[in-house]
Amino acid sequence: MDPTAVHRSRWRILAVLCLSLIVIGMDNLILNLALPRVQHDLGATGGELQWIIDSYTLAFGGLLLLGGGLGDRFGRKRLLLAGLVLVLGFTLGAAYAGSPGTLIAMRAGMGVGGAFVMPATLSVIKHVFPAEEQARAISVWAGSGAIGVPLGPVLGGLLLEHFWWGSVFLISVPVVVFAIVACVVMVPESRNPHRVPLDLAGVVLSVAGLGVLVYGIIEGPHHGWTDPVTLTALAAGALFLALFVLRERWARHPMLPGKMFRAPLFAGSAVAMFCVNFCLFGLLFVVTQYLQFVRGHGPLDAGLRLLPMLTAVIGAGLGERLVRTAGIRAVASGGLAVLAGSMLLMARADAGSEPVALGALALFGFTMGLVLPPCANAILAAAPAEQGGAASAVTDATLQVGGSLGIAVIGSVLTTSYRDELPGPDGLPAPAAEAARDSLGGASEAAARLGGEAGEELRGLATDAFTQALTDAMTVAGGIAGAGVLAVLLLMPGRRRRPAPKTPATTPIPTHRPERNPVA
Repeated sequence: MDPTAVHRSRWRILAVLCLSLIVIGMDNLILNLALPRVQHDLGATGGELQWIIDSYTLAFGGLLLLGGGLGDRFGRKRLLLAGLVLVLGFTLGAAYAGSPGTLIAMRAGMGVGGAFVMPATLSVIKHVFPAEEQARAISVWAGSGAIGVPLGPVLGGLLLEHFWWGSVFLISVPVVVFAIVACVVMVPESRNPHRVPLDLAGVVLSVAGLGVLVYGIIEGPHHGWTDPVTLTALAAGALFLALFVLRERWARHPMLPGKMFRAPLFAGSAVAMFCVNFCLFGLLFVVTQYLQFVRGHGPLDAGLRLLPMLTAVIGAGLGERLVRTAGIRAVASGGLAVLAGSMLLMARADAGSEPVALGALALFGFTMGLVLPPCANAILAAAPAEQGGAASAVTDATLQVGGSLGIAVIGSVLTTSYRDELPGPDGLPAPAAEAARDSLGGASEAAARLGGEAGEELRGLATDAFTQALTDAMTVAGGIAGAGVLAVLLLMPGRRRRPAPKTPATTPIPTHRPERNPVA
């Protein structure tokens, strides 16, 4: 496409990219409200529920760096189209999955497609928009991503009221088809003019490290944290990730250039984005169960109660202006402090305090919009144009790795605390008792089968155990956000002030222009 025509069409191109991002956001989070139905229809355990969610984010986060590198090498538009086609195919497969294992595999395939789509959208923005407009374009991009957070659960809840759980996946099918056609027609092709070899060894080490580490965290509550399987998985995951870091440090063409993270602004922005998505995915995994099992809302009512997170759109509009006046360090650290407050507010939610939970969601959404756009823009601005895909992939990988670990860590804290708080259910067959100890959803089904006063007693015990576990999980999330505040303050450079001009009273003001010292 002619550069002049591309410049004239840049905002329409951005609309196509935002549409693709909304699809990814919906696919990422739309299944949360369907988890109780999936657990009932497919007989999934609590650990399998975590894997159904985490398989997507794990494949997404693990392959983002590869997706960014492929886009730089073979063309970002080409990777965007390939990713959308993969998302379309695996979404249809997930809608008709007949077992937890099949659903986990289909979700992983959707994550692979998303890993090609998301870095391509950011790198196309970097290619299409001039430097002075990139911050505004990224704010729009981030705002559209934020829309997908509550929009997916609301639309999914509407379908769940009338159809089977797999129908939630079909929402995105016509949107993906439209996005593919619009991408073919409108999005220009771009790539790195200097072809560099792909770091396949780095890909294998990063995916293996994240996968094994997350496996150990998710399965820890079920096997026991001192079980050899758990300890081996955690140690192996840490080893693979350490080898990945060493590989990237010494590789001639690394997937993750270490010099980027040596820049304080880059590293601080990455930490802030990691903390936001860690808390986001952990919060949604917990709050969707709270709204349906503890508060007793149906899928649609629960989805509507996620709408307070649309305050992210307000935060995204405000963040850009605040960065210009106060600096990104103040915005990122202040935003993370508010994020920690929203997590601690959510920790106070119990069976009778739904307004507290809704307030925490609104506060969190505002913080997400406030922090993510300026930090994403800082990362992209620090990268050269020919490495737009790599910089975009680093941005997206930071988000998705944070999300994967958020679900794994927060979900495991929730499960461990729930099991510790729940008294041994008496009078239940062994399978029902194990289901009750596995999750609140299992306890609700066991209580329904038990019926009568015994069923109500079991439901009450399980609800009390879950709300205490929610408090523990959200307190951990608040601690992660608080640690992020300290990290950002230490890593990010402060706002530089211009020195005031010196005009001592004892020094006469010269009446002629002094000659310039060539040495100075």
